[in-house]
Amino acid sequence: MENVIYLTEQDYKRLIELVQQQRQGPGMQANIAKLGEELKRAKRVASEEIPAEVVTMNSSVLLRDMKSGNEMEITLVYPKDADVNARKISILAPVGTAIIGCKEGDEVEWPVPSGTINYKIEKVTFQPEASGNFAL
Repeated sequence: MENVIYLTEQDYKRLIELVQQQRQGPGMQANIAKLGEELKRAKRVASEEIPAEVVTMNSSVLLRDMKSGNEMEITLVYPKDADVNARKISILAPVGTAIIGCKEGDEVEWPVPSGTINYKIEKVTFQPEASGNFAL
C-alpha cells in the first residue's frame, strides 16, 4: 500500500478535470494514467486545512537527488503554465506527478530512460495555501 497523499479539494477537482480532458487527446497517456492513480489515493482536505509542508499545485519545492546530492528548486504548475527554463514543471511531468500531495521529508522515485531517479523533498519553499492564497 502506498502512502496517502494530501490534496486540497480545489486541486483535486482541477486535476480530475485535467485527467478527463487529457484522456480524450493523443499522447501522454501513461502520464495521465499515473496521475489518475495518484488521485485515487489522495486524501482531500479543505484548502484552509492543508499542512504547510505538503506540496500543492503552484508550490515551490526544494528537491535533493538522493544519488548525487544535487538540489534543485521547482514550481509545480498546470500544463498551460509549464516553463522548464523558469523551473515551472507540469503536473503531467513524471516528477510533478511524483511529488504532488507529498510532504517535506518524503522520498519519491520515478522511472527515466536510464533507470530510476530518487529525490527527497527537502522543503516546500512556497505554498499558496500557507500564504493565504486559496485561489491559485
